[in-house]
Amino acid sequence: MKKLLEYEFNKEDRVRLTLKISLFSSIFAIAFGLICLFVLDIYELIPQVLFLFGGLNLLNNLLYRSHKNLAITYNIISILGLTCATIITLYSGGINSAFIFVLAIVVFAGYVTTRSYGKVYLYLAVLIIALIFVQGISDFSITRNVVPESSQNIFSFISVLFAVYLLGGVLGKNLLKLHTDLFKAKVLVDERVKEKETLLQEVHHRVKNNLQTVSSLLSLQSRGIEDQKVKNLIKSSQNRVISMAMVHEMLYMRDDLSKIEYKSYVEDLSGYLVKSVKGADSKVQVNINIPQIELGIDTAIPLGLLINEALTNALKYGIQDNDEGVIHIELKKIAEKNYILNIGDNGVGFPEEVNFKNSRSLGLKLIHNLARQLKGTIKRDLTKKGTNYIINFQEIGQTDFHPSVA
Repeated sequence: MKKLLEYEFNKEDRVRLTLKISLFSSIFAIAFGLICLFVLDIYELIPQVLFLFGGLNLLNNLLYRSHKNLAITYNIISILGLTCATIITLYSGGINSAFIFVLAIVVFAGYVTTRSYGKVYLYLAVLIIALIFVQGISDFSITRNVVPESSQNIFSFISVLFAVYLLGGVLGKNLLKLHTDLFKAKVLVDERVKEKETLLQEVHHRVKNNLQTVSSLLSLQSRGIEDQKVKNLIKSSQNRVISMAMVHEMLYMRDDLSKIEYKSYVEDLSGYLVKSVKGADSKVQVNINIPQIELGIDTAIPLGLLINEALTNALKYGIQDNDEGVIHIELKKIAEKNYILNIGDNGVGFPEEVNFKNSRSLGLKLIHNLARQLKGTIKRDLTKKGTNYIINFQEIGQTDFHPSVA
């Protein structure tokens, strides 16, 4: 895999986590309000705010079942949480109140839900804390601590427990479960990707073997043919099959099953063709100038067939008999998906007026049609000796591939 799965929850996970936070915080707020009334002797404002928060939050959970809009539900919880936590903090000691840590829970829950919500509530929480601090040190403070001095330590203790329980018991527990599920899903995806890669390797290997079998059958067939012209036609077809087989061979031998390193491919193909047409003692020199370029199979095969035809014509007709000769192949990338191929020889060449339209040469027709298949243009370079082509083409994807040799 080129890219690991991102740590991001799907909608179902976010819904489940948001509703759990809302439910548990409501229950705990109502319980905390009852403790304030009957245990801590806090009767003013704080228990009422806790009851209001708990009731509205439970109502918010119920309303989600009708509108199914997680953003609305989450933002109501967060706004209620920030508002109620601010009021309770102001009336339980201000900046020194332990309940101020609940503001951090709202921010953390925002980042769990979405990064954008987390940023918004982070800035709001920082602003609120700053205002609480300024209000606390001001000579004109409009709030007072309604928690009796005898209950302040217990109130702080329960406030911290409230924050820790929400952070660890609700958020932490569910986050750990979601993380575990995500890890298991990633392992499963990795296994599936590995299986797919193994299958693709096997496919390329089988295709290569089948093409080599076809090549062997053509070779056996040619042995029983005495007509040299027909024999040459079969040999040309065999070379075309081999040029395609080489692509699949290189693909299944690579870690990246989608592209091949094209310089190595052209070197192998040209070496094979020179030996096939001219023999092992050939005096033909092939100069290859190709940088580090990787091409996908939909581009590599038609381009390989085009190079195969150009090289075969050069070896058969351009550089005659056992003459010395030079073939050059240069491939350059000129844009994101645009390339230029310069290919040719210094042989005898052929007349300028001969072209793929008026020629009976299958190789010449294939060169032009393969260039068209690559969404390219082809022209002869008449400034050089022999037969030389300048081919502009594009790298094509699977959706662009429309085979045509007509």
